[in-house]
Amino acid sequence: MSEAPAIRVLLVEDDEDVRISTTQVLTLAGFEVESFASAERARPHIGFGVPAVVVSDVRLPGLSGTEWLPELRNVDAELPVILVTGHGHIAMAVQAMREGAYDFIEKPFSSERLVAIVRHAIERRQLSLQVRALRDALENWQGIQSVLIGRSAQMQQVRQTVKTLAETSADVLVYGETGTGKELVARCLHDHSARRRQHFVPLNCGGLPESLAESELFGHEAGAFTGANRVRVGKFEYASGGTLFLDEIESMPMAVQIKLLRALQERSIERIGSNKTIPFDCRVVAASKDDLKAMSDQQKFRADLYYRLGVAFIELPPLRERREDIPLLFEHFTLQAASRYERPAPLLSNAQLADLMAYAWPGNVRELRNVADRFVLGLLGERLTQTRGGNGADGVPTLPRGLPQQVESFERAVIVEELRRQHGDQPATAAALGIARQTLHDKVRKLGLTVDEFKPAA
Repeated sequence: MSEAPAIRVLLVEDDEDVRISTTQVLTLAGFEVESFASAERARPHIGFGVPAVVVSDVRLPGLSGTEWLPELRNVDAELPVILVTGHGHIAMAVQAMREGAYDFIEKPFSSERLVAIVRHAIERRQLSLQVRALRDALENWQGIQSVLIGRSAQMQQVRQTVKTLAETSADVLVYGETGTGKELVARCLHDHSARRRQHFVPLNCGGLPESLAESELFGHEAGAFTGANRVRVGKFEYASGGTLFLDEIESMPMAVQIKLLRALQERSIERIGSNKTIPFDCRVVAASKDDLKAMSDQQKFRADLYYRLGVAFIELPPLRERREDIPLLFEHFTLQAASRYERPAPLLSNAQLADLMAYAWPGNVRELRNVADRFVLGLLGERLTQTRGGNGADGVPTLPRGLPQQVESFERAVIVEELRRQHGDQPATAAALGIARQTLHDKVRKLGLTVDEFKPAA
């Protein structure tokens, strides 16, 4: 997930000796610390979205810690504020937490306790800033980018292909595993074309009985067969001027494939029970989870129909091959679910994010959306992908087949996200990942990444 610069600690303590010793403890723990003797001196360093957490003594000269808290909450309600209180002021600290303080610590405190609380607060701040950045990105995206979501090179290519083809009337064949968003691509082709004011007509060929397929596609006249009590307009005729989407076309019966081929060649149909030819003008977008060329070679799909449909191709990558898109997609689905169920949108923990990134996602984007729904509804624990069975969601192992490829994909996603967080700064990225600069350089080169694309535009 995208993120602001490293989180620092703003320490407010009027006792100089305590301030110096606390600063040393936090610095030795690896935190960046700025210390102040009063809230008034720290105030200019606070702002909305500031990458910081506040550790403040309650008893201060001038503005006290508890008096300062409402002001901090008004500036940024998600800014973690840790209050330090003397013995005997526990009730005051508990009340402050009810008013929005992140936590409190009682003097005298151990270094370990202070470091643990600050570390948790920093993690919380990192997550809130990450989510805020993701939501800003989602709000700023427009057009196809707001529908076909993802920063990966694969999704950038898909969006570019959709933009190019949307301006034409060419028939399109969309390939992709179950749940990758084939109908979403078809709708984008329609919505960004000159046909967008006409009908988008989806038809799932997999759920269509052979006895009804011809009637669904071409329509029928009244009395054409038993039960045909009135005229029915078929999908081709209804979609004229717009787009006809044929999903799971690989499952269409052979007998119907012959008639479909003729309709595509002639751009006209005849209703069952009629001799009248009805021309149609619609774009046909077909989708398949199987390789139609291979099926045609095996005589399981008509080769002539394959070549008629295969004017232009769009191939959707499975989610496991574009893991860098998972945080953005999950946040998108979380916000949708929160709005739909009228629930607050919860924040992911780092462990939960790692779980999402490591999982195989056999159900692809559709499965990710379902997990986001359950996350918002509070039906999941720390392991988001372990809903039943012993391994992952729906019992699917977290480490799928092709382990070396999965490891490389996960490594790529982690490096890409950290480069984005650090705005392309390789030394900072290497430090954040805990690896040598040369190691990062070698990995960037091996993975074919271009660091300049992560740097801010001039």
